[in-house]
Amino acid sequence: MDHIMFGDTPVSRCIFYRRVCDLPANIDPPSLGRIIMKATHVWALTMPTPLGQAVKHDMGRRGTAVGPIVAHPRSARWTYLIRPDVPDDVPLFADLFRHNVSVIREGGTVALPSPTPQSGAIRQWIEPPRDTFRPSGLVVIASIRACVAPCRMRAVSHV
Repeated sequence: MDHIMFGDTPVSRCIFYRRVCDLPANIDPPSLGRIIMKATHVWALTMPTPLGQAVKHDMGRRGTAVGPIVAHPRSARWTYLIRPDVPDDVPLFADLFRHNVSVIREGGTVALPSPTPQSGAIRQWIEPPRDTFRPSGLVVIASIRACVAPCRMRAVSHV
């Protein structure tokens, strides 16, 4: 793929997200420069910041690449961009929900960092995307389980 240098604007950032990182990003609304991504071939797991930090540390300790992570400082949450391999399993979602973790599946929306001044305080990259790599959702969930083990997150047989 051709790597073209762009100034850092919402449009150039969207082009980078699409061409280099294969993220289906769009500017919405154009007047504000907010960048969003509809979940299609990329899903996400959103969790409280302390759990997100623990998961990142756990994955690093295991030698597992974390992939892109978005921080939402005002809501104190982190979003991990993942491969869409999380099964449609109500008990799993209930367990995740008990730990304030949500799965953003097909059709959901993820807000991505934008270079506009107002967006910089709203969303920031903890781990920016550099290419098309995203970890398996199941791997991130396994790390969540390890981090909340004292809370006894119930194991789901096929995860």
